[in-house]
Amino acid sequence: MIRSLAGTRTVGERKVNLAILLSGSGRTLDNLIASIDRGELDAQIAVVVGSRACVGVEKAKAAGIPAMVCDGGIGGDELDRVCGEYGIDWVILAGYLKLVPITDLVRGRVINIHPALLPDFGGAGMHGMKVHRAVVAAAGRGEIFETGCTVHFADEAFDRGTIIEQRRCPVSGDDSAEDVAARVFELECACLPSAIGSVISG
Repeated sequence: MIRSLAGTRTVGERKVNLAILLSGSGRTLDNLIASIDRGELDAQIAVVVGSRACVGVEKAKAAGIPAMVCDGGIGGDELDRVCGEYGIDWVILAGYLKLVPITDLVRGRVINIHPALLPDFGGAGMHGMKVHRAVVAAAGRGEIFETGCTVHFADEAFDRGTIIEQRRCPVSGDDSAEDVAARVFELECACLPSAIGSVISG
């Protein structure tokens, strides 16, 4: 049985419903849509929520996925309403730059992806190229020799919560932040669908 945020259903009755929260270009949304289309992820994207008007929201609409904007970030009551309305099983943070309210309804069902090996290089304000520049600087000081991405359960603090899956790649002080970003995003494209699939299957 899968415990849906909207009730209890068996997998055989319907696809697992995902809510995707994003704030930017929607590259991670593109990746999840492609993973589902290829049959690699047995789920469906029921709704996309943006923290602002952005390309990711427009991509969702173009793909025929219900989408909405909650300027400044979604509130707890609105998140609960959306999850109930769309029968959401899992909330996926796909480049969502706001702190998500962890309500009783969604606790243990919110998953985030972060472009570094948590618990390092995480926390408030650490996202996107800020992370990769910090990683390259640390590599230049000889403090680290690898980076990667982390998928974890989200809780009340940024980039904290039980880790589901990590993937790693080498890094050096000679890398540019852009090189590292491209390398890590390639890992993210495999890691996030894999992690979602693992939690779906229990």
